[in-house]
Amino acid sequence: MTATLFAVTAAPNSSLRERKKRRTRQTLIDTALELFTRRGFGGVTLDELCEEVEVSKRTFFRTFTSKEDVAMAPDQDLWRAFLEELETAHPDGLPVVELGRDALLAALARMDDESWARRMLLSRRLAERTPSMGAHGLQFCEATTQEALAILHRRFGLGAPGDLRPRLAVDMLVAAFHGAVASWVARADEADEAVGTGRTEPPTAGELADRLREAVAALPASLALTAAPGGDGGSAGDGGSGGAGG
Repeated sequence: MTATLFAVTAAPNSSLRERKKRRTRQTLIDTALELFTRRGFGGVTLDELCEEVEVSKRTFFRTFTSKEDVAMAPDQDLWRAFLEELETAHPDGLPVVELGRDALLAALARMDDESWARRMLLSRRLAERTPSMGAHGLQFCEATTQEALAILHRRFGLGAPGDLRPRLAVDMLVAAFHGAVASWVARADEADEAVGTGRTEPPTAGELADRLREAVAALPASLALTAAPGGDGGSAGDGGSGGAGG
């Protein structure tokens, strides 16, 4: 009977701890992005961030490895969700790039549209002017690529020694995403700078999903793009003007 009572009461406590951990993590992300945006990435120390959130550095390092890690959390959360989606994706004969696109779109659908999109926008703007975030992002991107390749090999038998196609397919998906995000951020910057637009909210995850679809759709034409004399290369397949940047 005692064991049964313990089992019944332990679950709510465990759930409470998990919710508290998630709230602390989210508060760290939100506070870090706000402080870094206002004062610059180098203008905020880790001690100052922890003091602002009222947590110890030990608590911080239970969740994040560095200031760069917390600043890039929105992007990293998306790609971790992508790997989870890829683990359960049904190929149905799709090309690997399209399989990855669908997994990434499913991951985007899991992100909270309003608050996640705002965090992602702040994070990307910070990364554009913070070299250490760029280096951290490259490291994370390579680790994610390797995990994706491992999933493709384990689940679908893709990636025999010497076969570059899975790696190139994943790289093309990542490149399309980067192009989509660059276009998405640029649109937000234009809205911020425009006078009288009446738009105060950040772009949404749904808008980023639309950009991603456009970017992946532009990949075949980009591979056929030629550099012709006189600047005529964009005519190949009528896809020259439909690049990822939009």
